[in-house]
Amino acid sequence: MNEIATKYNPADVEEKWYAYWLKNGYFKSRPDGREPYTVVIPPPNVTGVLHMGHMLNNTIQDILVRRARMTGKNACWVPGTDHASIATEAKVVNKLATQGIKKTDLTRDEFLKHAWEWTDTHGGIILKQLRKLGASCDWDRTAFTMDEKRSESVLKVFVDLYNKGLIYRGVRMVNWDPKALTALSDEEVIYKEEHSKLFYLRYKIEGEDGYAIVATTRPETIMGDTAMCINPNDPKNKHLRGKKVIVPLVNRIIPVIEDDYVDIEFGTGCLKVTPAHDVNDYMLGEKYNLPSIDIFNDNGTLSEAAGLYIGMDRFEVRKQIEEDLKKADLLEKVEAYTNKVGYSERTNVVIEPKLSMQWFLKMSDLAKPALEAVMNDDIKFYPSKYKNTYRYWMENIKDWCISRQLWWGHRIPAYYLPEGGYVVAAKEEEALKLAREKSGNFALQMSDLHQDEDCLDTWFSSWLWPISLFDGINNPGNEEIKYYYPTSDLVTGPDIIFFWVARMIMAGYEYEKDKPFRNVYFTGIVRDKIGRKMSKSLGNSPDPLELIEKYGADGVRMGMMLSAPAGNDILFDDALCEQGRNFNNKIWNAFRLVKGWAVDDNLLQPESAAIAVRWFDSLLNRAMDEIADLFGKYRLSEALMTVYKLFWDEFSSWYLEMIKPAYQQPIDKYTYESTLQFFDILLKLLHPFMPFITEELWQHIVSRKDNESIMIEQLPIVKPIDEALVSGFESVKEVISGVRTIRLQKNIPNKEALELQIVGEHNTDYDSVITKLANISAINRVTEKDITAAAFLVGTTEYAIPLGNSIDIEAELKKQEEELKYLQGFLKSVKAKLGNERFVSNAPAQVVENERKKQSDAESKIKSLEESIAALKK
Repeated sequence: MNEIATKYNPADVEEKWYAYWLKNGYFKSRPDGREPYTVVIPPPNVTGVLHMGHMLNNTIQDILVRRARMTGKNACWVPGTDHASIATEAKVVNKLATQGIKKTDLTRDEFLKHAWEWTDTHGGIILKQLRKLGASCDWDRTAFTMDEKRSESVLKVFVDLYNKGLIYRGVRMVNWDPKALTALSDEEVIYKEEHSKLFYLRYKIEGEDGYAIVATTRPETIMGDTAMCINPNDPKNKHLRGKKVIVPLVNRIIPVIEDDYVDIEFGTGCLKVTPAHDVNDYMLGEKYNLPSIDIFNDNGTLSEAAGLYIGMDRFEVRKQIEEDLKKADLLEKVEAYTNKVGYSERTNVVIEPKLSMQWFLKMSDLAKPALEAVMNDDIKFYPSKYKNTYRYWMENIKDWCISRQLWWGHRIPAYYLPEGGYVVAAKEEEALKLAREKSGNFALQMSDLHQDEDCLDTWFSSWLWPISLFDGINNPGNEEIKYYYPTSDLVTGPDIIFFWVARMIMAGYEYEKDKPFRNVYFTGIVRDKIGRKMSKSLGNSPDPLELIEKYGADGVRMGMMLSAPAGNDILFDDALCEQGRNFNNKIWNAFRLVKGWAVDDNLLQPESAAIAVRWFDSLLNRAMDEIADLFGKYRLSEALMTVYKLFWDEFSSWYLEMIKPAYQQPIDKYTYESTLQFFDILLKLLHPFMPFITEELWQHIVSRKDNESIMIEQLPIVKPIDEALVSGFESVKEVISGVRTIRLQKNIPNKEALELQIVGEHNTDYDSVITKLANISAINRVTEKDITAAAFLVGTTEYAIPLGNSIDIEAELKKQEEELKYLQGFLKSVKAKLGNERFVSNAPAQVVENERKKQSDAESKIKSLEESIAALKK
């Protein structure tokens, strides 16, 4: 006992056991004869530090991984980080700016040197922080999306897909980020509702006095107008057919074209067509062979091609052009208007639709097997509601813009020839060979070729993650990819279902002809207790490391999991961590209590203890069965609640009370050893959720060897459950609770032994337990209870405690008459429900049965109360 501290202090325990697990290599995995259980970490950005979303996601992964180890599987949890092109480049640019250096002042190689320095300094922070949480990753396998193996894999895949005709280069309309100066994929655009303006502009009809009125939210783009479009079925604009109009301020004459794409109801039914700056206008431009005028520079200012407002920012132009249109009497009116505006996910600036030369990956053929796999449950989603979200996106998939105008990332392996054209190859020597063959010029040198300046989208490396971590691209069919792939469970947020989950599935079927994982567990978003998403800007997100310092890692893990049903948002409150810490203390104190008992080897086991051991053994096995079932359904919060209630309510509140020896008396050996065995199993059930305290206490149950650990112990096999004993014991608990309630109501001290009278059926098997826990001097079967007795019902059996002279008859009469009145009213409402033919015929059988039981119980209690009242009035 001297070794176990009086109070549980997480700081004394966590670092010690994490170092012990690492030293003994318990997190490591190598292929062997066991069933593999593989999890790959959603790689956090190399720029990142631990936030509440990471805490939740990695706690869930660790729970699954630790549980897998304890069920005999070879668990392999692979950690790593993502190079995060846009985010990291922005961080490096900002850091350089503080030193007075602009990115444009540097060569690509000079900039990359700074980027690698920044990554080397900050890149491992988040993984180190995960250790504080107890994450049992195989750290020897730590990967980075831009390390040598992963980079080689990415370039190899690019070349392969290009050679298959799936990657192409072309000028297309893309989402342009004017701050990061790069194209974005559709999934990197966040749409926000905004209160803006709808401007009604006057376009003079050529050769006439009249005007065509066009409604637009973006008057600053009129310099790029190359047509006006009306719907051929719109009677109000028939007069414009075949005519031309003049763009206001610009004075360019443009044709009026007709297409049923135009919404007759929107605005005036006239649409300005700006092919270079709107996705739908671009399609009209392609269809009607309209010219495209790109009026924006990459940074969102107006270019020379605009002819007006050159060099001004697009939003300044919007303000100025409104004034200028008014002065020229070319602004009909302005209305308030609410619309959705696309923002860059990374830089939070309004994106600009822009025609740009980019690289694209054709997605339609890749999507087919990936859609089928999820819809037929070859890959299972938890919760399954996300299947519909996935299906909608996959059925409406667009080609993926995979190029980014950045320097930090995997540089596109395309090499341009001096005389035009290009070749694609993963390695320079291969590129030179292809260039010589293509050009017919065998004197070409590498210095004559120019590599594409763009980088690949970050997701182009992470979509290969489950394959590239086991080197499946560079070394197909190697021992590790055959053993660990497909991986078992992916734990991720639903916000990256398209960015990452769907694309990994596509890559899996393309390169391994198999799914990348069997199950996907979608976590919810961590919100504060009033429902706001946690964010730095709101200042409502606690620092996870500070929480761990305050409540201990186990307390925080438990707090997260108590509020984390799959797929539902988590309303996080520090009070949950406090509840977790309190549970730690409860376990600690219960353990100290048990270990503090003296053991007498010669003492016979009391009957009450024998019943308690048999009862809790059945309860424990039932809970193990239930927990296994809940893990199978990925209902981890419920699994935690099951073991939490088992420990707190049943083990601590009932079992330990039943077996506890009298003050300063010893306990018998059999009960003591059984109790330690129960503690052993309870700690194993809790270990995946609370790894540190469970290891500390498990090591103290008996003397352990140097290399033993609870985390590599196996969970016991579920034994048969004595359901009759478990069920019967619930009635015993009610009897004991009833006696305790009477003590409380009548202010009778616990040390005062009481007589218990029974009217009706009663199982005497548990009398020793009732006698001990309720402090009963005698249990007597009677036909009529004592006139002074305080009584209660358990089922239809009446239990009574004679109170002798200590009862206030008038007060007791008043109380019982009030209770009788309430029960009579309750019975009346139940009978009315059962007397309703529609209710009885339409309600489920179980519901009707429950109502009948309520009627029976109420009638029994009323009869008992009436008899008691009559006796008191004698």
